[in-house]
Amino acid sequence: MKAAGAAVRFGTFNVLHGRRIGPDGRPEPERPAGAPDTKTGTDLGSTPVPGSVPGASVSTGADADGGADAGAGLREAVRSLDVDVLALQELDRLQVRSGGADQAAECAGAARAADWRYASAVHGSYLPDAGWTPSPTHRGLHTLGPDSAASKSRDTGTSQEVPSHGIALLTRLPVRRWHVRRLPPAPVGFPLRVPGRPGLTPVRDQPRTALAAELIGPQGPFTVIATHLSFVPGWNCAQLLALHRWTADMPLPHVLLGDLNLIGAVPATVLNSASLRLPWHTRPAPGPRWRTLARAATYPSHRPLVRFDHILGRGVTVSAEVRAPRAEISDHRPLVAELRL
Repeated sequence: MKAAGAAVRFGTFNVLHGRRIGPDGRPEPERPAGAPDTKTGTDLGSTPVPGSVPGASVSTGADADGGADAGAGLREAVRSLDVDVLALQELDRLQVRSGGADQAAECAGAARAADWRYASAVHGSYLPDAGWTPSPTHRGLHTLGPDSAASKSRDTGTSQEVPSHGIALLTRLPVRRWHVRRLPPAPVGFPLRVPGRPGLTPVRDQPRTALAAELIGPQGPFTVIATHLSFVPGWNCAQLLALHRWTADMPLPHVLLGDLNLIGAVPATVLNSASLRLPWHTRPAPGPRWRTLARAATYPSHRPLVRFDHILGRGVTVSAEVRAPRAEISDHRPLVAELRL
């Protein structure tokens, strides 16, 4: 445990399943299942994914030198952040496009995390040449941790071997208790800029998840919340308010990390307006206000203009400069802040 009065380093990173991004902001092409590696000419589609759709296969991820692998860029990006608590979004598990890896587990190792949780409400396989194929048998909320005894599934079946996509929360600090929540998708889609495609693409929303951990910090217990909210305007604000209510009784201070798909000061404004929505006679006693703790732009990664990624807190102050370093992967930059609780 850190010495009394020590600061804690927090980070959040939408990793785009470890996809590499060029200097011009263009993502590297995703190789279809079974296609030859353009560097080696070798068919890399020979390893089946447990629980995947028929015919799906996994790239070994080997580079021409035979030493690197598909997850090396992701692991190095996470390792270089050197934070105590890290929220990750857009992680793959057992997906063809990411070499069949358990990316949350790999990132936890790279971050030297003592404990972690992965949460997903999206189950199925993504193939670059076919898109998403939802699992016909596994739905609902699915969480995994470093120990199989701590892995939980709220599906009907053994969802641990079904490909999925989700978020993770990694920590080097001791954990008192974990919490997880599913957030339903918006009933309508929204046009988005999709890496590798020109213009705007209509995209359907997906179920979202949130993780909360009651941690033991330098001054005692506190709560960190990690999430990736909907891109549909208004719906993401409703999800944020739902998380505010969900965590109201968890130990203060609170730190919120994630890609909120909301810009600038909007998240703090929404959170601080929560009590105003209640009848005056039912409003709780005023507590610490939510503050934006990191104001660096993170998107797009090659030329950041917008802040979709956030670190917010209640009862927390910033003790060092905020960073948004460039990484080899993702169309988002990571966001890092050292906080005093």
